[in-house]
Amino acid sequence: MSTEQIYNLVRGLHILAVIAWMAGLLYLPRLFAYHTETAPAGSAFDAHFQVWERKLYRIIMNPAMVMAWLFGAGLIWLDTKRHADGWGFLAEPWMITKLAGVLFLTWWHHYLGRARSAFAAGRRDKAAKFWRATNELPFVAAIVMVLAVTTEFGGR
Repeated sequence: MSTEQIYNLVRGLHILAVIAWMAGLLYLPRLFAYHTETAPAGSAFDAHFQVWERKLYRIIMNPAMVMAWLFGAGLIWLDTKRHADGWGFLAEPWMITKLAGVLFLTWWHHYLGRARSAFAAGRRDKAAKFWRATNELPFVAAIVMVLAVTTEFGGR
């Protein structure tokens, strides 16, 4: 396999991992909103929501985040081999924007994990309105990140 073929394979796997991760980041807050509104703590419905939330977080979101990070790191490493400036592209505005977005999404992922633990403990620390209002934050971050990368704003 050529370096270009390997790069394209890793890029495709990275995109698939990001899609799975984003699906969870967008869906879990919506589950929290419904959980808050419809399932009193300790009820059977509360237990169902907790199972759904735990499975989404642990079985889909956590592995997808790890794979997105690993394939993303692989892309960075492969990019250093493809371009004459080596690691220099990491200082480009578009890449700084992308990396800042990745850090935000990772922080949000862990914030949702703490919220899931609160639900499991019977606490409703935020109202359904909060979860609906923040539900789209990952998508806004994705828009900024994708446009930064695809246009290489301010770089190369």
